[in-house]
Amino acid sequence: MSVRPEHRQQAHRVRLEWGVEGAALLAAECAAVVVVDVLSFCTAVDVAVGRGASVLPQRGSSAGAVDEAAARAAGAEPAADRRGPGPSLRPSSLVGLAPGTRLALASPNGATLCAAVGPGVALFAGCLRNASAVAAALREVDGPVGLVPAGERWPDGAMRVAVEDALGAGAIAAALDDRSPEADAAVDLFLAARARGLRGVLGRLASGLELEADGFGADVDLAAELDASGTAPRRVDGFLA
Repeated sequence: MSVRPEHRQQAHRVRLEWGVEGAALLAAECAAVVVVDVLSFCTAVDVAVGRGASVLPQRGSSAGAVDEAAARAAGAEPAADRRGPGPSLRPSSLVGLAPGTRLALASPNGATLCAAVGPGVALFAGCLRNASAVAAALREVDGPVGLVPAGERWPDGAMRVAVEDALGAGAIAAALDDRSPEADAAVDLFLAARARGLRGVLGRLASGLELEADGFGADVDLAAELDASGTAPRRVDGFLA
């Protein structure tokens, strides 16, 4: 992707850019990329990996429909629709997931970005729950690292900036040095939200209100649990584990 040099944030080790385009830019220049989709893909991944499972990310529609044939070909169990029973994109549906489960999860945001990052880059799934664990893993990376708030989607498919993803990226960046101004801004946002109470902030954001309205408030609860997890899900042979 051709961009102006000022947009590359090359003066800093820790960089931040949004969405699919940001993921492509950072993946081309960083040793590691962290996709951050707090509500709800990366939170779901964290819960699943914390249970000893692994997740195959798939590009998905707004409905989160899994490509069942591709999932089974990879040896993964297709996730259920989030409104039905069974493991799904809802983090709360995964708290009892059996260890060793290989689950395919699709979403138009976090999973799509993960699937778009090439295999030559270390890929992590980050959120508020595992911010410190992911930051610790990034400190071991030799080279620049990129944080990618995934954002959400407007009905026409365009990216909608999702503040919760900036909060997750800021929580990770807060534990790292040599940040770009873009990463610093996310840290400032995170610190302000933490001071006000993360659960309350998430619940009042558009994405949180949407989940609450759909009856998925338990997923917002899980997403707001800062550093509740010690996992740093990393892609291994196509799966986040």
